[in-house]
Amino acid sequence: MELEELRGNIDRVDNEILTLLNERMEYVHKVGELKNSTGGAIYRPEREQAIINRLTQRSLDSKGVLCKKSIEAIFYEIIGVSKNLERSEKVAYLGPIGTFTHQATQSRFGSIKDYIPLGSISSVFKAVDSDRATYGVVPIENSSDGVVGETLDLLGEYNLNIVSEIYMPIHHSFASLATSTDTITKIYSKDKAFGQCREFLSEHGLEDVEQIPVESTAKAAQLAMQDDTSASICLHIAAKINHLPILYDNIEDRHDNKTRFIVISKVENSKSGNDKTSILAKLSNAQGSLVRFLQEFDNEGINLTKIESRPSNTDEAFSYWFYIDFDGHIEDENVQKILARHNDIKLLGSYARSNSEI
Repeated sequence: MELEELRGNIDRVDNEILTLLNERMEYVHKVGELKNSTGGAIYRPEREQAIINRLTQRSLDSKGVLCKKSIEAIFYEIIGVSKNLERSEKVAYLGPIGTFTHQATQSRFGSIKDYIPLGSISSVFKAVDSDRATYGVVPIENSSDGVVGETLDLLGEYNLNIVSEIYMPIHHSFASLATSTDTITKIYSKDKAFGQCREFLSEHGLEDVEQIPVESTAKAAQLAMQDDTSASICLHIAAKINHLPILYDNIEDRHDNKTRFIVISKVENSKSGNDKTSILAKLSNAQGSLVRFLQEFDNEGINLTKIESRPSNTDEAFSYWFYIDFDGHIEDENVQKILARHNDIKLLGSYARSNSEI
């Protein structure tokens, strides 16, 4: 088959895709009308995950070339456009533009959503709590650095729900106007990024170059654009946005490093059939209270996936709350049995489990 014939076939398929997408959006518009009349939530992560899983299985069954990652990249963008047609809702996230949180937000809400980049995690919580944004996206833990304490504390302070979780692989790029690393005299980046790229810096003779910590890797890319003797360790998209040449990609020491982000909102989720629940539990200081509490989950056949202690800011010194993740939904009978026995448990949300655990 000749090249022009192959291109003609691609054009024909593209036309068919466009026709079907327009048809899909007509149904989306009707769904939006129904939801707007009943006040239903537009963002339904459990429904979106069901779509991705169904299409992935369909591709496998038909021996298609698209894997799950490719299907997610295509259809989360389609779903993002669909949500905009149903209802325009604002999404706040820990900014600025070009950060990992920005990338995680776009991966679920699409590239044309009405976004509000904010300078702190607390600002994101405030924006959702005050209805300036319907949803907020913030980091909650990293596979190398552990939990984000501020996020856990704010979950206890605000009455907002976790409605979704997003896992993002953490990849760093080395970008600079310099044509050689020999001329670089300073490197900008977020403080943690320097620690995550030690091997690269050592291998390229950059371990003694001045390291200047800034508030984000996006800011690092902006600063490196101002001086051709400087460089930045930043996200690939941050370098592209700022037109900063990328010298090396994927320079992190650990290529399996991931960050877990959560989506917060005032809405609540329906059961997906594969859910996770997050709670904050206040326990007495009596000997064995934590052991007995955790044993209740084992007795009910509930799998605990995470437990973290956080200082209580409202009680006496050295008093703690426990942040706990476990498999299941708040409406499950075995979960209800445990909650009925305790007064000091705050539900943070039940939501569809991500397919990409840390």
